[in-house]
Amino acid sequence: MSRLYPDRPFLAASVAVFREGRVLLGARTAAPNPQAFSLPGGVVELGETVEQAALRELAEETGVVAELVDFAAHTQVFDRDEDGRVRRHFVVMTFAAHWISGEGEPSEEAPELIWANPDDLGALKTTPNLQRVLAAARLVIERRNGT
Repeated sequence: MSRLYPDRPFLAASVAVFREGRVLLGARTAAPNPQAFSLPGGVVELGETVEQAALRELAEETGVVAELVDFAAHTQVFDRDEDGRVRRHFVVMTFAAHWISGEGEPSEEAPELIWANPDDLGALKTTPNLQRVLAAARLVIERRNGT
């Protein structure tokens, strides 16, 4: 099924990987929001859990290995064309994770990677709702760590 003008939303997974207080972000190449920084992630494949998809996409896009802590938040990403028709629609399930290994290697889908301070994204161009999702993910990590 084409991801453009779908007849239903696509389920996707992403992961907020924390390492020494920083989170891994990658610059997107695909619409919507090209060149904006976001969490690594992508569409869940048939027969794959959302958790498996989150870790697979993380490895494919960045080469980083992480351990999922728990579900953090969801967001809905969609855009409409000039006639108001839904061009894209994704429901993204985001997980919080602890970094295990890998510095982050740029890929075709994420040509620029940074370990960013989630409290100081400054003038960095980010995807909508990233701050809200990062706050939820950090809360998951803090609760797990007992802080």
